[in-house]
Amino acid sequence: MVVSCMTSSAASSPSQIAVRSPATQAQRDSVHEEPQGLLAIARHYIRDVIYGANDGIITTFAVVAGVTGGALSARAVLIVGVANLLADGLSMGVGNNLSIRSHESALAAMGRPEEESSPLRHGVATLLAFVAAGAVPLVPYVLQTVEANRFALSLILTFVTRFAVGALRAAVTTDRWLSAGLEMLLLGVAVAVAAYGSGALIASIVGSQL
Repeated sequence: MVVSCMTSSAASSPSQIAVRSPATQAQRDSVHEEPQGLLAIARHYIRDVIYGANDGIITTFAVVAGVTGGALSARAVLIVGVANLLADGLSMGVGNNLSIRSHESALAAMGRPEEESSPLRHGVATLLAFVAAGAVPLVPYVLQTVEANRFALSLILTFVTRFAVGALRAAVTTDRWLSAGLEMLLLGVAVAVAAYGSGALIASIVGSQL
């Protein structure tokens, strides 16, 4: 009787070890559903798009406002703005990809099913949204035909784009378009004031020391 129990226990040990092996963990269950159709795709990537677009237009306009507040040239605005656009865009895309992969690894360690099978796609979505929205504040500085106040035009384009992105969010969520648009717009106003003010303040301090 004892021998039988020992034999049964020994026979079950390999299967228990196999359940915990890396190969088996890699084949864990998945709750991920591949989106089908434009609306489903938009809803699936809405988090990445809003995240990238919001950060892209905020950081780029912050550079434009800060450099302008510092009384630097339009050429300086364009150089710093484009450099920020490319560097931060890649950083955001890579960061989102790594964060999702880390989340999935943590889920695997807890024995929970997979939630997202393509972290790279989400990283690319964040990058594209960041670059597309972040390029808007730089448009007046790229167009040589613009002779009006470039900063004022950049400000208007930034605010209009932020409101539009927020309002469009309502198309794939339960948010109201007006409140969603105003939310993004007001946050943009706060960032614009802070960025311009900090640039002007630093310029006044540095200028007084030169």
